[in-house]
Amino acid sequence: MSVSLPLKTDRLSLQEFLDLPETKPASEYIKGEIHQKPMPKGKHSILQGRLGETINQIAVPQKIAYSFPELRCSFGGRSLVPDIVVFEWKNIPLDKTGEIKNNIEIAPDWTIEILSPEQRPSRVIDNILYCLSDNTQLGWLIDPQDRSVLVFYPERKPQFLEGEQILPVLDVLSDWQLSVNELLSWLSFS
Repeated sequence: MSVSLPLKTDRLSLQEFLDLPETKPASEYIKGEIHQKPMPKGKHSILQGRLGETINQIAVPQKIAYSFPELRCSFGGRSLVPDIVVFEWKNIPLDKTGEIKNNIEIAPDWTIEILSPEQRPSRVIDNILYCLSDNTQLGWLIDPQDRSVLVFYPERKPQFLEGEQILPVLDVLSDWQLSVNELLSWLSFS
């Protein structure tokens, strides 16, 4: 469930929000309001961990991309914490020492959200669309209960995928193929 926190009667600025202590689970700043994400549960947790690990196993050795779980990205007046963000290696925000910055102020190349039963799909979709309007190349909304993935692209209609359909990935990862069924098979321990 997304919860608006009434911290003050007038809207907070993005900087005022960023100056607040972090919450657990994370809160996001959207249109001047704070919305707390739901606590991840079993299916969400498995998919988030396994998908992030798999992307990094494929992308990191070749230094082509990196997957980050729940990395706060603040850009264009919002501060979002997608379940997984992926940056192409060349786009990872670095400080002067060549290490990743603590404060990420650009949109990711790929944003991935895993729908929890308590979440409002429209709010999650709005965040994906917001990322796409600011240079994100690809968005996934994984729905474990519906056993589907809604794929978003900039300036194209979304694509509903299920079963053995192959999921699109960033162009730099185009040698990797993953079907919806394979992704959701990670939920099974039998």
